[in-house]
Amino acid sequence: MADRGRTTTAMKVLGYVRVSTEEQAEIGVSLEAQQVKLAAYASLYDLELVEVIVDAGVSAKSFNRPGLQRALSMLRKGKVQGLLVAKLDRLTRSMRDLGALVEDELVKGKWALLSVAEQLDTRTASGRLVLNILGSVATWERDAIGERTKEAMAHKRSKGERISLHAPYGYRVGSGGKVLEAAEAEQAMLTAICEARERGLSQRAIVAELAQQGFTTRKGTALSLVQVQRIMHHAAIA
Repeated sequence: MADRGRTTTAMKVLGYVRVSTEEQAEIGVSLEAQQVKLAAYASLYDLELVEVIVDAGVSAKSFNRPGLQRALSMLRKGKVQGLLVAKLDRLTRSMRDLGALVEDELVKGKWALLSVAEQLDTRTASGRLVLNILGSVATWERDAIGERTKEAMAHKRSKGERISLHAPYGYRVGSGGKVLEAAEAEQAMLTAICEARERGLSQRAIVAELAQQGFTTRKGTALSLVQVQRIMHHAAIA
């Protein structure tokens, strides 16, 4: 029982949820499922969940995400004291980014990171130690999976077989559903992007130029900056 006249103030936290495009339909990582977990955790541990910030359809490879950047800004300004996630990989899968966050902010106690799945609370030294261990294991696992996937895809490419459920941009699935064939219109757009990049155009300028030239998405809609960035990433256009 609390002492009379003594009040306790719940720590203010931000919730952060994220899904990448291919994950949105998977059970357990949907935005709604994550938000339910955050609300339950906050209630159980007497945390004041000020807001849940969402990044939908974005990768965790870097911190360059609009929602996460806004969350970090609020944390650094002291508007809230902690960041709550359903699982650590919703925040990041980059050991470099995680290491910098731990060293520069979490170890110094500027704010706290809490994770439902890992039962993680960096307000304690043991919590920070666990965070570093989990981050190292996650990086190793991701790299190992990446190596196996790369080898399997290289083998399929050598045989001219289809390597995914969807043809990569610039190609279409040929007869029989196994062989990829070049899609002329999409190849033309890839060429236009490469030429624009060689001329030093920014990504936004490239989007505008593609629109002027009449290029659209596969569905015939206007190209967005995010779509062009994804096309450039998958086509390894720097």
